[in-house]
Amino acid sequence: MTLISKKGIAFLSTFPPRACGIATYTTDLMTAIEHKFHAFNLLPIPIENDGIEQVYDFESNQKLQVYVPNSFDRLIEHINSTSTIDLLCIQHEFGLFKDQEKALLSLISNLRNPVLLVFHTVLPSPNQLLAENVQALTEAASRVLVMTRTSANILITDYKVSPEKIVLIPHGTHLAPAVDKNYIRQKFDLLNKKVLSTFGLIGPGKSIETTLKALPSIIAIEPNVMFLILGMTHPALLQEEGERYRNMLKELVVQYQIEENVRFVDEFLSTEDLLSYLQITDVYLFTSKDPFQAVSGTFSYALSSGCPIVSTPIPHVREVLKEEMGIIIDYEAPDQLADAVNQILNDSAKLERIRHINLQKTVATSWQNTAIAYVNVFQNLIGEQQKLQYVVPPIKLDHILRMTTNIGFVQFANVSTPDENSGFALDDNARALIALLYHYQLTQSQDDLVLIQKYLQFIAYCQQKDGTFLNYVDHKGQFTDQNYCENLEDANGRAVWALGEVIGMSHTLPEKIISLANELLDQTSIHFLSYHSTRSMSFTIKGLSYIKHNRYRKELTTLADRLIAMFNHESSSEWLWFESYLTYGNSAIPEALLAAYQRTGETVYKEVGYKAFNFLLSKIMINNEIHVISNKGWAQRGSVKTASKGGEQPIDVAYTIIALDRFYKESQEYRYREMMEIAFEWFLGRNHLNQIVYNPVTGGCFDGLEEDTVNINQGAESTLSYLLARLIMEMHVLPN
Repeated sequence: MTLISKKGIAFLSTFPPRACGIATYTTDLMTAIEHKFHAFNLLPIPIENDGIEQVYDFESNQKLQVYVPNSFDRLIEHINSTSTIDLLCIQHEFGLFKDQEKALLSLISNLRNPVLLVFHTVLPSPNQLLAENVQALTEAASRVLVMTRTSANILITDYKVSPEKIVLIPHGTHLAPAVDKNYIRQKFDLLNKKVLSTFGLIGPGKSIETTLKALPSIIAIEPNVMFLILGMTHPALLQEEGERYRNMLKELVVQYQIEENVRFVDEFLSTEDLLSYLQITDVYLFTSKDPFQAVSGTFSYALSSGCPIVSTPIPHVREVLKEEMGIIIDYEAPDQLADAVNQILNDSAKLERIRHINLQKTVATSWQNTAIAYVNVFQNLIGEQQKLQYVVPPIKLDHILRMTTNIGFVQFANVSTPDENSGFALDDNARALIALLYHYQLTQSQDDLVLIQKYLQFIAYCQQKDGTFLNYVDHKGQFTDQNYCENLEDANGRAVWALGEVIGMSHTLPEKIISLANELLDQTSIHFLSYHSTRSMSFTIKGLSYIKHNRYRKELTTLADRLIAMFNHESSSEWLWFESYLTYGNSAIPEALLAAYQRTGETVYKEVGYKAFNFLLSKIMINNEIHVISNKGWAQRGSVKTASKGGEQPIDVAYTIIALDRFYKESQEYRYREMMEIAFEWFLGRNHLNQIVYNPVTGGCFDGLEEDTVNINQGAESTLSYLLARLIMEMHVLPN
């Protein structure tokens, strides 16, 4: 990787330990950017407007004490005199700068570097003073960022802000962790409860009494309901009137005799605990009575946790919450709330359907994707043209372990939960075996050996008496009828590839593992030349190339010669390929020829391998991004080239990285190394959606990149493909 100079981005905002939504937002944003990119130094500049000097968990030689004379002027002088700040990002809420609007305008106007102004609140129908104030701020700022289309439209229509100046980036959200919900319910003493919840800084604006008034009607139908009121009282309210509002809520609980169905959790929850509560929430209740509330972080977090939501119609909710995601009710309407909650709780299938839809709809707003969107704005404002350098995530086996049972590697997942009813496949267990072999080379871990043995035993189980392999096994360990109505050549080829990889590590693996792999390979060897699928032959060549003895050399050269014959028959000056079309797993074919050359020294294999691979790369490496052949329309020879978007599979990206690794090591041409990095960053957000495909929270990989979204299920093929790619990259990446 090329080392680059880092740009300094300063964030003017509140920060923890202040209990404040903007403090949480900015902390989450900065953390996400830091974890995604190398290119930035992130510098916090705390805002203090309440007369309380906070103790922060970071060092900052500057803070903006709004109530201190000349504090704005000192900040202007500091930013303009330092070389470490290239851009200032201001998180704006009107209350933070109360009575200091002119000083804020002076700050923005007098800075030499760009300013990104982030509005957390945009009020419609402003009076003249407010309109003039906002207009002046937006004119002085380099760009204005809002989190909803509604807010953008208000700025355009009510404040006459130019649309070109406005950037829309939705409120960031946390990816839902893979958790044991029964464990969480037990931890919080909520076993066998139907959980309703609301969270945030408590105050009258949340209208929690609406839910309390509705609870008797809900309890009448669902007696085991528990309503959780999560969060401390808003500090400003606490300072003004103490716990008056909370005490009023407690009086209502007694009045309605619902003490057994309501629980107050009076604390500012950690993100981990908050997400745990949301994971076990059956219905989330958002009952704000402020029709001008532009955006709600609590609503966003609940939605991204998959919670079905019953909500009042603030602008953010009207824009985001579609009919299949929850139910919108009127302000202060307890009867409507009760009906909506009962409707969802009484239909478990609907509840689960909503949960999946909400997870799918909000994955684009994950903090990882929000970080990518913000950084693109930063680069635009700074005028930085150099390529972003993504942080390579640490290797994580969490989802691998989740997907592995006593039988083998589960085929599919419902989001991050293994779908054991989907059964198991030889394909996936062969991939898992190869991935764990690569991991074992790094760790020499006994835990890896346990998994290697498990996946190898699955391959052995799939081998039939005639030496061939079946592919599909159900959740009970029985072979399915699918084995007898599909062509299993590719699956058999993958098994040979995996067995060859095992035997190739005979110097490091236990003898019993090597012995079993040799036995299985010997039994299937009579079929090496029986398969004519291009990819099956390629997988078989790759497997045999790891065998040091010459017993299978004739079969390897015969298969390689077949690929050469196919290339000679199909190729032309414009189409250097083995078939008249490009489909899936393309990179494995020229890579197999290079492997055959490395094993035999036959130069024709190398020559054709390079020709075909470079041709393929010319089709899939476009504008410094990888766009693998879409499964929504294979590329045909002679067809008009179209910019296909969607239908991109992780397995094709992984095969490309594996092939690039071999071609780079053989040729030492650095362009192959650069393309490896480009291809791997497809998983991290360098794709047409600018969204992550690898999920760093679960350790799984989304099942595909579509035209407008990702497929959030994290099944075997995609997860193992990412892991293979990540392990290949391990020997090339610099330390983060």
